[in-house]
Amino acid sequence: MPLRFPLALLLSLLVACGSDQLPEDGGAQVDSAPPSGACLVDGTTRCDGTLLVVCRDGAWADAERCATTCDATLGCVACPPGTAVCTRDGDSERCLPDGSGHELEACDPVQGSSCDLATGRCTGPCARDNLGTSYLGCEYFPTVTGNAVPADFEFAVVLSNQGDTVAQIVIEDGALLAPLALMVAPRDLVVQRIPWVHALKACPDRDVIDCGAAQNSGALVTRGAYHLRSTQPISVYQFSPLDYKLGDRLSYSNDASLLLPTHVWSGRYVTASHASWTGVAPWPSQLAITALANDTTVTITTRANTPGGLGSPPFAVGVPQSVGLHRGDALQLMAPAGDLTGSLIYADRPVQVISGHYCAMVPWGYAACDHIEESMFPVATLSTKYVVTSPAVPIAPKGREQVVRIIATEADTTLVYDPPQPLLPTTLRYEGAFLETQQNASDFQITTDKRVLVAQYMEGQFAPGSGGTGDPAMALAVATDQYRTRYLFHAPTNYELNYVNVTAPTGAAITLDGAPVGGFVPVGGSGFGVAKVQLGQGVNGNHTITGDALFGISVYGYGQYTSYWYPGGLDLATIPIE
Repeated sequence: MPLRFPLALLLSLLVACGSDQLPEDGGAQVDSAPPSGACLVDGTTRCDGTLLVVCRDGAWADAERCATTCDATLGCVACPPGTAVCTRDGDSERCLPDGSGHELEACDPVQGSSCDLATGRCTGPCARDNLGTSYLGCEYFPTVTGNAVPADFEFAVVLSNQGDTVAQIVIEDGALLAPLALMVAPRDLVVQRIPWVHALKACPDRDVIDCGAAQNSGALVTRGAYHLRSTQPISVYQFSPLDYKLGDRLSYSNDASLLLPTHVWSGRYVTASHASWTGVAPWPSQLAITALANDTTVTITTRANTPGGLGSPPFAVGVPQSVGLHRGDALQLMAPAGDLTGSLIYADRPVQVISGHYCAMVPWGYAACDHIEESMFPVATLSTKYVVTSPAVPIAPKGREQVVRIIATEADTTLVYDPPQPLLPTTLRYEGAFLETQQNASDFQITTDKRVLVAQYMEGQFAPGSGGTGDPAMALAVATDQYRTRYLFHAPTNYELNYVNVTAPTGAAITLDGAPVGGFVPVGGSGFGVAKVQLGQGVNGNHTITGDALFGISVYGYGQYTSYWYPGGLDLATIPIE
């Protein structure tokens, strides 16, 4: 006589005998009765509609009824991780990897992108899924910062196209009265001069070198940053200003910055600047923040007092204060006394932070001062290992003296140096704390137990050990975790000398503009060596460097009483710290 089983019992047996894994659509929202029957591994979870159940003592038991979505791994979430839909505006709304909510990606037609209704994701080479995490991108916000240089020395951006397709580019906002349209051919670059935004340049007298008293109030300028978009991934550098010489006149105050594309921006930064000083007038330490999205709230804890004015509120040292910004707004803070190094930036949406100084004197008391600036790397992209190399000059090909600052992103950070640096501290006690080397020409490795930001400063032309050329400039050291195997970089042809420092693992084969790079000098026992290479003209100042291993580059140049310095490129992945 055949046995007869109730249908519910048969289904429960099938569940007990099946896999403990979720089906691919495990987030499906179909309510059903709690599962019953045996399970194999205690602690295993699964979803039954919106009901999260767990294996306990060999049997399925209720754990939680989810309000919206159940995920077998994450539990109750706001949305199924990894899913995406197109919005009515044609953008992509995707669920965050942890299921906690949604993020919006603009599928920008100016960047050659649209939303695919089948996948809910943006298409094209500028879509976030296709860009990866590096200094190459399709959207940037060049931002003027305070500089004493006369206004006829022009602000400029250099756009390098490393791809095989023409990049169509649009620049708008800032001080432009109408958008600029241009294109960059494959493997080529374009230098584009754009007007100063005078409220951010902070130089009220445009006809003299030193401008008298700087506009120390700072400023908040609506859409004060330039909005630059491309149809292909490019790299962007800003020069403040581009030229160091016009006819017989010298600018005396230049620097350059590698800009970071918006898709690698973040909401957390710590800043590197330099101490304000009183020469002709107080010349300030400064930082500038640019928002990517409307209704961005930025909370800033400064390390120096900054007066308010021109839309910028005042900030008191050590007191967190929030400011609301919209897309493209630029907030510049200036400290006529003190030092903004170690200031903390937290934002609820991604922002860009460019930090530096109106005209810094490095070290104090040695002529001459010079503008310094650099885009700060997001804290999540910082790491625990850096190889710091000094800049070269013809009379000091192994490196001239420099100043290095190491800035903590967490309290109680410990440091180890290779070769040993006996005069340097080995602990940073609080978030934003920093140490500074004293006129050091050596190359060395820094290893820490928590993330740090490492800034490097050229010294003034008359400082001992400076090599008698150049003036202050600032660059950020790149963590060895963020090295790459290929870079296309720019060194302006109007400077008297240009160099690239190449830091590579011992035995790596590196090729610069088709020629092998030699002369690597070991850096302690780090396993890395550095070559300091004087550059030729390249192709309109453009240079290509490749390697068979991950390596880093730092680019700098000299004119009379001026210089520039910036990291030539890097990856910007989020680095896990154990």
